[in-house]
Amino acid sequence: MGSPVLAIDFGTSNSAAAMLVDGQVRRLHIEDGDDTLPTAVFFPADRGPMRVGAAAGQALIAGDEGRYMRALKSILGTPLFHESRLIGGKRGTLATIVTAFLGHVKARAEAEAGVPFTRVLSGRPVHFHSSDRDRDARAEADLRGCYKAAGFDDIQFLFEPEAAAQTRRNQSKDGDIGLIVDIGGGTSDFTVFRAFSGAVHVLASHGIRLGGTDFDQETSVAHVMPLLGMRGQLRRTLGDGLLPVPTAIFRELATWAKIPFLYSRDTERSVEDLLRHAVEPEKISRLKEVITEHLGHELAFSVERGKIAANAQEPRSVIDMGFIERGLDAPITAGSLNAALAGFAARLRAALYETLVNAGVAPDQIGAVILVGGSSLMSLVRTEVEAVCPTADIQHADAFTAVVDGLALATADL
Repeated sequence: MGSPVLAIDFGTSNSAAAMLVDGQVRRLHIEDGDDTLPTAVFFPADRGPMRVGAAAGQALIAGDEGRYMRALKSILGTPLFHESRLIGGKRGTLATIVTAFLGHVKARAEAEAGVPFTRVLSGRPVHFHSSDRDRDARAEADLRGCYKAAGFDDIQFLFEPEAAAQTRRNQSKDGDIGLIVDIGGGTSDFTVFRAFSGAVHVLASHGIRLGGTDFDQETSVAHVMPLLGMRGQLRRTLGDGLLPVPTAIFRELATWAKIPFLYSRDTERSVEDLLRHAVEPEKISRLKEVITEHLGHELAFSVERGKIAANAQEPRSVIDMGFIERGLDAPITAGSLNAALAGFAARLRAALYETLVNAGVAPDQIGAVILVGGSSLMSLVRTEVEAVCPTADIQHADAFTAVVDGLALATADL
């Protein structure tokens, strides 16, 4: 019998680890008392040790001095991943941060399991970067390099929706055709499979770069950023007439992975220039507060909470911005949320159809659609799935652990 294989679902928002023991999946608590670990890190300004997962979020909420980082997976395959910069008082790259995070997962898994791991089966999206094959290949190479540096010798990958399909081995009848719809933090992935003899056979897989962080971004742009000056106007330094406020800084502030890089003197100077020329200086003053006081992640968390509340159709949902200005909030409803995300509907529907075409399967042949991933809980996703596969039984898997469970099951074949 070979050495044990660690299954790791390295996610944009959350990560998990598991192993197979006597044919059964054993999830490893790499976060105290929890099956999942927030994919987040915090670097204290005093050069103290990196904090990981919930501890990173707690440091941010407590107002500790330092840098919080999340959604690092979305940077794989880009030049930014290997760019050296000052983080927590030390120079380093995002590659070294991901390596340290994976090393933490490995150490916690080994402590929980009581065995060392040198082999890993990692999930990966079907496409890290949609149709860009070169960048996609670089992204996998980046992730492989991080696993290697974290202490793994044997590194293998499996598409995340194909891993989730493995959990249907004993839940489908022979000949049944199913569709996995895995909407994660950074990507949307799809697998069509057929059940046969207690196994699942993949007919086709497809994926696009669209996920929960994109939903958060558009939610923020539509509801929050106008209160910070987006879509406002500027007075010209010379001459008459008005100019639109540039949108780049607001887009970056609404993007999880880019928030930490806005905390610079260059950004502060840019905001000060906007403030001098703003027609509505009170709004740009709020933007200045967010940048100078490093409130970007706190704002992003608030947007995420508001999105979840509106999606659940809570009677009065708001995005709380009181930490920027007393009493400030942005109303959000199911209707305004759907309007903000409407541009994604066509992309999701097209991806679903493309997956079915690649599999050679008609929509009415799909017996069950299994929704996986935290962002699959968005009403937008279910609406598009029902439109494409109107006769299918829509089922929800364990949103945050279906992929790691399937990876663990797949280690039996390694």
